Amino acid sequence: MEQEAASFDDHAFAPMVSLELNVAMFKSRWQFCDRITEYLSDILGQGHSDPARYSNFLSVATNELIELAFRSTSEPGRISFGLYRSATFNRLRIAFPGQEAFGRKHANAGSSERQLVPGAGSGYLVMKPDGTVLLSDLAAIFRATIRIEKDGEQGIQIIADFPSTEDFQ
Repeated sequence: MEQEAASFDDHAFAPMVSLELNVAMFKSRWQFCDRITEYLSDILGQGHSDPARYSNFLSVATNELIELAFRSTSEPGRISFGLYRSATFNRLRIAFPGQEAFGRKHANAGSSERQLVPGAGSGYLVMKPDGTVLLSDLAAIFRATIRIEKDGEQGIQIIADFPSTEDFQ
């Protein structure tokens, strides 16, 4: 990614929309992933010269992240989806209960630490030295910064910053 979001702090981002659901309801139907993706992607396209093109392209990444959350949460509580916008980036934040994913670390001698998240293949997620997890392939395709990190003591959040420019490769 040529530019990187200055910080994962939401203060530089203006809130666009948020959606919160009970985890049990969210997990009751796989189709909720598609419905939420469509809703959020349409909003992400707002304000672009070609909203449909931008929405359609980012819906692929958004759907992957929502499906990862679907597969990764099984604890009771709430799951929230939020969209934020800054001058150069659009941010998707997904927060849900669960710490099991962060309890299973595997280290390879001389290489980066790997973190397993339920539903994600090994090698898909890479643990960085600062404790964040980077979804490298998805991030490269969409020129995005994508992190998975702890959200307090009992939660996980997925944060994805997509460039607001429309020059996708």
